[in-house]
Amino acid sequence: MTGPGGTRDDDRADTEGRTEDMSSEGAQQDGNGGAEDGDRTVRVVLVDDHRMFRTGVQAEIGVTERTRVEVVGEAADVDQAITVITATRPEVVLLDVHLPGGGGAEVLRRSAAMMADPEHPVRFLALSVSDAAEDVIGVIRGGARGYVTKTITGTDLINAIFRVADGDAVFSPRLAGFVLDAFASTDAPPIDEDLDRLTQREREVLRMIARGYAYKEVAKQLFISVKTVESHVSAVLRKLQLSNRHELTRWAAARRLV
Repeated sequence: MTGPGGTRDDDRADTEGRTEDMSSEGAQQDGNGGAEDGDRTVRVVLVDDHRMFRTGVQAEIGVTERTRVEVVGEAADVDQAITVITATRPEVVLLDVHLPGGGGAEVLRRSAAMMADPEHPVRFLALSVSDAAEDVIGVIRGGARGYVTKTITGTDLINAIFRVADGDAVFSPRLAGFVLDAFASTDAPPIDEDLDRLTQREREVLRMIARGYAYKEVAKQLFISVKTVESHVSAVLRKLQLSNRHELTRWAAARRLV
């Protein structure tokens, strides 16, 4: 996968820890940021294709004595994820939606038997920069127990981990509506052929540009270089036959993507 600056993150899955500041919902914790239920520890695997982000998450949640969370493994793509999850059988997997090798949906598909284990089920909590409805709905239909964005605070992320480990569903407030709407309807959502031409990364860049983010801000949020952002914007404009970011913003607004 690509790390900051578009470089490849080909590091082996390992068991070392890392996180950045994260903000959202969760169950109550004590003053030290750990869980209320005593000495219980939740075993977690981090799956994200950006090493810097994994490092930040590990640093935020991985101090087991304080957080009661033990990071037992990391992975940077789909194949690594399946290898590590199978070997460690964690209680919770923090799963990025967009991964090399098929994305978070493929990890969920290949983990179906472990999720269904009646004795020791592996539960998934999606943790992604994307707040797109199709991403949220896709992983929830795939079996994830929740979905939070990367703006979540460390304390709230720890709370969410414990809730998911207990079998609860956890969502960032804005995202819960997507799920309720999707499962309330028996009709499949219509396919937008124009949007379907874009890759997942191009959709992320599209939404952020349409919301008024500068290229540098997009690069920082997605852990990619400014040149890579520019390349994605050019590809989006070409595929959608638009001339500039103002037309792009109008196009996205008309489809309620912002």
